Amino acid sequence: MSDNIKIDALDWAILDILQQDASLPVHAIGEKVGLSSNPCWRRIRRMEDEGIIAKRVALVDPEKIGTKTTVFVTIRTNRHDPEWLDAFSRGIAAIDEIIECHRMAGDIDYLLKLRVRDIADYDRIYRRLIGRVPGLADVTSTFSMEELKYTTAVPNPN
Repeated sequence: MSDNIKIDALDWAILDILQQDASLPVHAIGEKVGLSSNPCWRRIRRMEDEGIIAKRVALVDPEKIGTKTTVFVTIRTNRHDPEWLDAFSRGIAAIDEIIECHRMAGDIDYLLKLRVRDIADYDRIYRRLIGRVPGLADVTSTFSMEELKYTTAVPNPN
C-alpha cells in the first residue's frame, strides 16, 4: 500500500467482511459496518479504484478437486542475470500447479508453492520445471503433511 492511500477503521471493517465473503450484497456489508448502501459502495469502489481491492475471486477447495498435496520447492541458482530471470519467470508462469513463487533473501534463491494430486503428479511437474528452466543448481522439495492454518485475508497492520 502506498503511503498516500488512507484506510480508516471503517474501510478495514469493510475489507474484513469482503475478505471473508465478497459475495455479500453492499447493503448487507453496510449494515454490518453501520453505513447505508451508497456510502458503503463508494468506499468499496474507491478501494477498487486505488488497487487496495485487487480483484474478487472464488476460492476453490483444492481437496474437492483432487489437488490435495501441497509441495514447497526451494531453488538455488548460480545465475542471476536478467536473461535467466526472464526465462525462469516464463518457465514458472507456464506451470499452473505453481501457485506462488517468491524471490528469497538468504541461502535459498526462490521458494515455490505448488498444489498437485500426489507425489507422482509432482514428479511430472518437476520434470517440466527442470526442462524449461536452465541453470538450476539445486531443487529441493518438501511435502506438507498437514495444513494447520490457511487464509487469504491480509491482516490489518494497525
